[in-house]
Amino acid sequence: MSMSIGLSGLRATSESLGVISHNIANVSTAGFKSARAEFAAVYGGGQPGGVEVNNVSQNFDRDGDVVNTGRALDLAISGNGFFMTSLNGQTAFTRAGTFNRDANNYIVSGNGMRLQGNMVNEAGELQQGVIEDLRVDGAGLPAKASTRVDFTANLKADAEIPATAFDVEDATSYNFSQSSEVFDSLGTRHVMTQYFVKTGANEWQQHFYVDGEPVNPAPPPAPPAPAPAKPGSLPGVTMTFDSEGKFSSVTGTNAVVHPTDAKLSQISLAFTPNGGANPVNVTMSPAAMTQYAGEFSVSRNQPDGYTAGELAGIRFESNGDMYAVFTNGQDQIKGKVVMANFANPNGLRQGDGTSWHQSFASGAAVMGDPGTGTLGTLTAGAYEGSNVDLTGELVNLMTAQRNYQANSKSISAADKMTQVLFNSF
Repeated sequence: MSMSIGLSGLRATSESLGVISHNIANVSTAGFKSARAEFAAVYGGGQPGGVEVNNVSQNFDRDGDVVNTGRALDLAISGNGFFMTSLNGQTAFTRAGTFNRDANNYIVSGNGMRLQGNMVNEAGELQQGVIEDLRVDGAGLPAKASTRVDFTANLKADAEIPATAFDVEDATSYNFSQSSEVFDSLGTRHVMTQYFVKTGANEWQQHFYVDGEPVNPAPPPAPPAPAPAKPGSLPGVTMTFDSEGKFSSVTGTNAVVHPTDAKLSQISLAFTPNGGANPVNVTMSPAAMTQYAGEFSVSRNQPDGYTAGELAGIRFESNGDMYAVFTNGQDQIKGKVVMANFANPNGLRQGDGTSWHQSFASGAAVMGDPGTGTLGTLTAGAYEGSNVDLTGELVNLMTAQRNYQANSKSISAADKMTQVLFNSF
């Protein structure tokens, strides 16, 4: 009996050594979860019969280190949850966030499983509740005509009033100028230039040119006058500021004045580009403009249009949003990662070293967006490393080796006792 008990100890310790060795071998494997062998005593007819490995459990409670890579498709989970992946109708769950883009623009893991989540519809809206393989089509992004220019600047309050009437060719006839890029329906760039002319205390006139031509052409020149014309006589807008330097009102040819709230007024510009594009209509809001004694400065100058672009790459945000990145500097949301969690992760059925499958023991998957409910958060541009504690595993290895030796000794001792018994006859 003692020999069979020792033999069971050897078998159980050998399995434990295998688990420990497997942990050590995967100390650098992304998303790997360390395991341990759990032993149980064996009894037969009320008599001790040795030991066996009752279960091999994995440690899902301890996160691996977050390894920053800077790769756009790498994702690390901090906290509970798994990525959902699928291939040929089979769903697997993983913590290994080292993803790539395959030839068909699907987001795939190292073993070829496709990352799953919510995709967008034709209107660009996320389809909540519909789980699909995440994919970005290879089509380019068509051009978009500008409809708005977000422009914010400070006009120098103590600037001098120009002595001559505004003339785009005469730099002394205006105080400041600033150019912006706008786009027509074909994606052609046009340069819109604003000229600012101080015309009085807390009052400025603003003129607009596109590709060197006035947006609202000036009237025919009047006969020479004995005195110079008032500066800023061309059509445009007149902006006024209050005594604290804040925007007060806008009037003029290009102004669309709000009847009750001047801060909701807009500047409307329209021009017809050459080359067959549609007419361009652009609006600007002057409400954020200021007039302080500091230097002229532009804090925002951003149009909403863009030229056409080709797909340059894919990136993820920390909230799981997936964006297509285009060569024109634009990006568009194309999908969102969905995570899953289980009531009993240790009940999952092991797939390969870093993927698992749902089972009856694990319970059904509870799905949701990253960072919601009990689901962990994501770190973009990084992956979760192995959670193996190498020092602890080496200590476990030495302990298992001693256990193996002890069981070997027990078998050897039993053998010697048997020999003594045989020799006594």
